[in-house]
Amino acid sequence: MTAHRGFLERPDYRVDIHARRNLVTVRLDGTLLAESTRTLLVDEQDHGLVFYVPRADIRVPLSRAEGFTSTCPFKGVATYWRFEGDGGEPLVWSYEDPAPQVARLQGHVAFYQDRVTLRVGVATPAVSGR
Repeated sequence: MTAHRGFLERPDYRVDIHARRNLVTVRLDGTLLAESTRTLLVDEQDHGLVFYVPRADIRVPLSRAEGFTSTCPFKGVATYWRFEGDGGEPLVWSYEDPAPQVARLQGHVAFYQDRVTLRVGVATPAVSGR
């Protein structure tokens, strides 16, 4: 595995990816956008927590938002997505060809959590840790 540019410059930088079984729902103005018990929780140093939802668990058709891209030195080039009723700005992004260190993100999308309602429920069966 070849180190991605960001990891070469900052080898101690953390991008931790945790599989979660909790029911995660994403809504916009009451419309269910996603529902999944197979999310990835990304805990990236210098960032807030972000849930990535498998593309198969998205409940609205997505189309590529032309002209919108960004690059993360640790994850790669982000592709942005639109859906009907998104308010004119893309609310969804993905890493179609993620850096090898975060390859698990392929096939998942994330939502701007400050613009949608994302709820985390319990896992079934719930594990109490006792």
